[in-house]
Parts: sequence; C-alpha cells; structure tokens
Amino acid sequence: MALLELKDLHVSLEDGTEIVKGVNLKVDSNEVHAIMGPNGSGKSTLSYAIAGHPAYQITQGQILLDGEDITETEADERAQKGLFLAFQYPHAIPGVTVTSFLRSAINAVRKAKNGAVDDPIPVPEFRTELFAQMERLSVSRELASRYLNDGFSGGEKKRVEILQMAMLKPRIAVLDETDSGLDIDALRIVAGGVQELIGPNMGALVITHYQRILNYIKPDFVHVFVGGKIVEEGGPELAKKLEESGYKEWEGVPA
Repeated sequence: MALLELKDLHVSLEDGTEIVKGVNLKVDSNEVHAIMGPNGSGKSTLSYAIAGHPAYQITQGQILLDGEDITETEADERAQKGLFLAFQYPHAIPGVTVTSFLRSAINAVRKAKNGAVDDPIPVPEFRTELFAQMERLSVSRELASRYLNDGFSGGEKKRVEILQMAMLKPRIAVLDETDSGLDIDALRIVAGGVQELIGPNMGALVITHYQRILNYIKPDFVHVFVGGKIVEEGGPELAKKLEESGYKEWEGVPA
C-alpha cells in the first residue's frame, strides 16, 4: 500500500474546464517523485487538488493517503492526516505571527491525533524545536515574531514554508515549484532542509520546471507532465534529459 496514491484523477476548474486528465501515481515514504512539465501543463492544479483546494473540482478518480480515501475531505482534514503543501507563492497573513501560526497548526494536528481532545504542545518543547529548526534552515529568529510572510523576501517565504514542514513533520510533502524565485544559496538551504526530512516517515512529490532543485533533492522517479497527464516516466536521468532537450518530444501528444 502506497503512502499517497492517485487513481485516474481528473480535475476541473469551477467553470468546468478540465485541467488534469487522468493521473495515476504512487508515492511511498522514503521516496522522492519529481513531476516536471512546461508552464500551463496543469502541475499546480494537480498539487492544489491533492491538498483539497475548493476551487478545483475532482470530477473522477481517487486520492488515497495511507490507503484511506481522502478525495472528499476538506483541506484541513488532509493536513491533519499528514499531507503538506508548500506553495509556489506563499500567502501573507497579516496579524498572525510565525510563532502563533506554527503553534496553532501543531496543536490542531495533535488534537486530531488525540481523538479531538486538546493536547497542546508544551511551550518550552515548542520553543526548543522551533529555534533548532530555524537555525538549521538559516531562518532569522527575528522572523518568529513577525506576521507570517508579511513583507518577507522570496527566500524568507520559502524558508519559512520548509520551517513549517520541519515543525509539522507530515507524512507526505507536495512542493509546488519551491525553487521559483530562489537564488543559489537559498535554493541549497531550502532543498537541503527538505532532503533531510525525507525518510521512513515521509515521502515527497516535487513539482518543478527545472532540474536544478533536483541537484539537492535527489529524485527516485521522474514523471513528465504535459497537457494534464503523465506522458513519460523514468529515473533521475530523465530530469537531466529534460534539462538538455526540453519538452518538445511530447508536444502535440493527444490529451
């Protein structure tokens, strides 16, 4: 049984336009799957649908997490079950500090695991873990007291996204073009932070245009995503081929 499984997944926009056109995919713990495709191929739509974004309608197929059908569950329920989405463009939340947001998210997960009974993380334990992870990810302590992503640079936003992942310890992480807007140093830190988390308790689905993030997050499998579906699959060598030749080979593939 795979950790995350997509079965014949079809996803449409609210106006009925079909974007994802029948995706079958299995991701297990201790695995990295990379989805690579050109702009407009539907990669971000796929990530939002997996996470439960209400603007994307699953019209056919299933999403399974640890064998449980989560196709109809709300986004917060999926997160509580261990699904994490790192956004391409993280949203700012004025009025909510990074520290407050993280504590609330952790406590929501702990409550869900404790049969809907509150089980808040002790403050000393939270602070110790938070500061340790911030140091590991080169996140300034000053950011902890600032409003989430409000006025943050692109690199700061992405580092705080991975900080959330490190604190929440999800079962499956979906990274939607996390490399977008990062310079080399920030990319190395962010990707390295993700790579360290992948193991027996977590698998990852990395969505990207470029091979460069895969220099730091080593993929076990690469899937070429064109026209709303997977058109080719292979190992790490496929990512290098795409970097050299692009997606021309699959242009015009019937949807």
